[in-house]
Amino acid sequence: MNRNTKKRKKLLVPLKRNAGRSNQGKITVRHKGGGVKRLYRVVDFGQEPLDTKGEIIGIEYDPGRSANIALIKYETGERKYIIAPQKIKEGDEIINAEKAEITPGNRMRLKNMPVGTMVYNIALHPDGKGKIVRSAGSGALVLAQEGKATHLRMPSREIRKVANMSFATVGEVSNPEHRYRKIGKAGTARKMGRRPVVRGSAMSAVAHPHGGGEGKAPIGMPSPKTPWGKKARGVRTRKRKHTDRYIVKRASKKRKGKK
Repeated sequence: MNRNTKKRKKLLVPLKRNAGRSNQGKITVRHKGGGVKRLYRVVDFGQEPLDTKGEIIGIEYDPGRSANIALIKYETGERKYIIAPQKIKEGDEIINAEKAEITPGNRMRLKNMPVGTMVYNIALHPDGKGKIVRSAGSGALVLAQEGKATHLRMPSREIRKVANMSFATVGEVSNPEHRYRKIGKAGTARKMGRRPVVRGSAMSAVAHPHGGGEGKAPIGMPSPKTPWGKKARGVRTRKRKHTDRYIVKRASKKRKGKK
């Protein structure tokens, strides 16, 4: 084992899998189980340290997320993983600073981002780590700077205010082709830890509210329900209503046949 491999091993940790079960061993999330054993890649969502340049020495696949990750070697000799942006390659340099060049991978405060910049891995609080816009191919657009807030158009088309002292990374998340991936067969889904999902209408009446009846029958109720009788599909699930003040415009539902 060479020296570089030993340094990289510090960024790989075993992840215990509970297959959707609680600490009592009871199933709390259905359709989970199996899956291949894999190591978790420790990703630095804050891209620390500050004002220190780093060189990209590798772009890798991460089995735990849809985006690719980049291995960074900083001037201090420290190595870390970050979420890789598009249009970045080995040998490029990045930096996390109060203000930096508008190039993919650089991280800085939102107040220093010009209008029209695409950003990802956005922190919700000053000096916090990136929490939103981290999946493959996603990116948020800086629309305006207003007072202590920056207006961002999210991937869902929602327009939201975020504290302009928060950090964000310039660019869009890598691996945009992920959206076109097809699982292809059931065996691949099992390797991903997904157990089979059965339609409620195919179950018996005691197992699901949609079940029972002779032949193929409608659900026989005004709206779909979960196996526990709660309304499903189209029901609002938003609970943190105290954050409504940050939403400038809600995400509009896409109409069928229109993009």
